[in-house]
Amino acid sequence: QVQLVESGGGLVQPGGSLRLSCAASGISFSTYIMGWYRQAPGKQRELVATVTNDGTPNYVDVVKGRFTISRDNAKRTVDLQMNSLKPEDTAVYYCNAKGSTVWNRGMDYWGKGTLVTVSS
Repeated sequence: QVQLVESGGGLVQPGGSLRLSCAASGISFSTYIMGWYRQAPGKQRELVATVTNDGTPNYVDVVKGRFTISRDNAKRTVDLQMNSLKPEDTAVYYCNAKGSTVWNRGMDYWGKGTLVTVSS
């Protein structure tokens, strides 16, 4: 059974930092592109950042320079370090795993999400 379990969300003041973590089980972790998405109230889910099997990160423009995604294939975890948080970063953050090999391409798994609230 595939599980992606997020942790680390919470309430933080503007300008503060949070670190989200996602623990994966039930998949061959190193063969998946891992990502973080977010969904703000009343908005569609949107991509935040991805990291390839070999650790190459990719970010959407609005978080570049503030967020850092990283993965540990041995621990089967992917983290999102979020600095200089803004109220517009408030959202439920979801961990995602997308298959990247001929054997698992098309596989797409999601966690249940963790809420990040940026407010004074």
